[in-house]
Amino acid sequence: MSLITVPVPHIAIGLDHHLMPVLGFGTAASPPPKPLLLKQTVLDAIRLGYRHFDTSPRYLTEESLGEALAEAVSLGLVGSRSELFVTSKLWCADAHGGLVVPAIQRSLK
Repeated sequence: MSLITVPVPHIAIGLDHHLMPVLGFGTAASPPPKPLLLKQTVLDAIRLGYRHFDTSPRYLTEESLGEALAEAVSLGLVGSRSELFVTSKLWCADAHGGLVVPAIQRSLK
C-alpha cells in the first residue's frame, strides 16, 4: 500500500509572513490522554508531516505537547522549533484583568 500525500494550505502570519499550515492536529479527548500516549501520538503526527497543533489548558495536554515538540526538535524530526505552530486558548475564567498574562505565561511554559 502506498501513502498518498496531499498539499496542506498555509496562511501568512506575522510581520515576516511566516507560513502556517491551516490544518492542525487536535489534542482534545475525553478523558484526557495519558501524557506518554499523547507524546508518542504527537511525535507520530510530526513524522507524518503535521506542524500545527491545537491545545488548551482545559484539555490538560499543554505540558505533554510541549515535551513532544521539544523532543521532536532534539531528535531532528524538524529542523527547528520555528517550523512548529501551537494554537491554544484563553479559558473564560482567565479572561479578566490581571489573570490574562499569567494564564498566557502558563500556556507558553
